[in-house]
Amino acid sequence: MSQTLRHPEIVELARRQGKVTVEDLARHFDVTLQTIRRDLAELAQAGQLERVHGGAVLPSRTSNIGYGERRRLHGEAKAAIGRACAALVPHDCALFLSIGTSTEAVARELLGHRNLLVVTNNMNVANILVANPDCQIVLAGGTIRRSDGGVVGTLTMQTIRQFKFDLAVIGCSALDRDGDILDFDLQEVGVNQAILAQSRRRILVADRSKFQRSAPARIASLGDLDVLVTDAGLEPDLAARCRAWGTEVVRAEAGGGAEEG
Repeated sequence: MSQTLRHPEIVELARRQGKVTVEDLARHFDVTLQTIRRDLAELAQAGQLERVHGGAVLPSRTSNIGYGERRRLHGEAKAAIGRACAALVPHDCALFLSIGTSTEAVARELLGHRNLLVVTNNMNVANILVANPDCQIVLAGGTIRRSDGGVVGTLTMQTIRQFKFDLAVIGCSALDRDGDILDFDLQEVGVNQAILAQSRRRILVADRSKFQRSAPARIASLGDLDVLVTDAGLEPDLAARCRAWGTEVVRAEAGGGAEEG
């Protein structure tokens, strides 16, 4: 395959996987390691990728990738995370589901739950849960982001503060090696902080791509949460931090199971 054809496919693989490695790409394209290193160097020079040890990742951004693209990426992983998270949600409870394609996956797995009160600032979550007749839905007021159906702003936080939730499920844009939970939108950060403050039990849902990304605004630490549900094993240092914090890590398996760590 020519360089012209390899480059867009390499970028697409990075979008899907979060990171590409020199060795994997060499096997995938049946070319030498040196050829792939040249490809990655040229893509980095063009600003399409960032070089990291052993491979490359998508460039750090100050704005999130588009909602449509986020919805397509890592679909199988998000479905597994949705199942594993929904298994932690009891019947007869009040919960908050925040903005994000992973929280939408959780909502799909709650259609059989009984006697739920769900408050959300995600119009997509509300539309999904309409199919559950045993679920009362409260849509938090505020400013609607046309890009993804999220609702943010001061009115949203005011609505959230009227409740005390048994459980909150939030998503994020990135999760760094120190365990900081990150996002791009300062308004969304404020809303998520209000959600966590009003919840007795707090769960973060994040697929493995979030460990390969960065975002400028901090929501909280994993140490402030009770559970992380993800499809990836954690780096040893972060896993040790979670144990010290008492944050449970649930690894969702694509086949439908979940492993606690």
